[in-house]
Amino acid sequence: MSPRGPGQPIILTRDTPATTVPHGQSVELSAGGLVFLVQRLGRSFTVRSEMGTLLRVDGTDADALGLEPPADPPSGSGAEGGAFSMDQVMAALHTVFDPEIPVSIVDLGLVYRCEEQDRQGLRHIDIDMTMTAPGCGMGSILQSDATRAVEAVSGVDSVTVNLVFDPPWSINAMSEEVRLELGLL
Repeated sequence: MSPRGPGQPIILTRDTPATTVPHGQSVELSAGGLVFLVQRLGRSFTVRSEMGTLLRVDGTDADALGLEPPADPPSGSGAEGGAFSMDQVMAALHTVFDPEIPVSIVDLGLVYRCEEQDRQGLRHIDIDMTMTAPGCGMGSILQSDATRAVEAVSGVDSVTVNLVFDPPWSINAMSEEVRLELGLL
């Protein structure tokens, strides 16, 4: 499998599940279909169809794109081995990217709260996050991605990611650095 960068055409090697961005509708891409790589960040890929539709493809389907699967989480994370720290939890959340905007959910300001709780001797992580707009169809996808990322952190027994919309997200939730990077300053 050869490395491919953004804008590169890809012919799908097999039927592949995908999710439309930003609507969040499940679709099936057909083997032999042509897509263009938009970004490969975190544990998923964003591609553009010939019709211009943005689609999120999970990293577990990298082979259908002729790409290597995303790298495993950094060492020190994973259910077995290593000491727990909330820094690892935040690092895991930094690996979850919005499929439309090439920025992590943390840097976008979508994570409002992330706390460790003891539940009958088990370490539980409770997270409140939001979307850039209440009608965003990617909410459940990003919620699942965040859950999966934090579950891989050493010492985490369970995770709950709550989607909240109060207070509403605003561009001011992003750091000045991210707004500058995206050309919003």
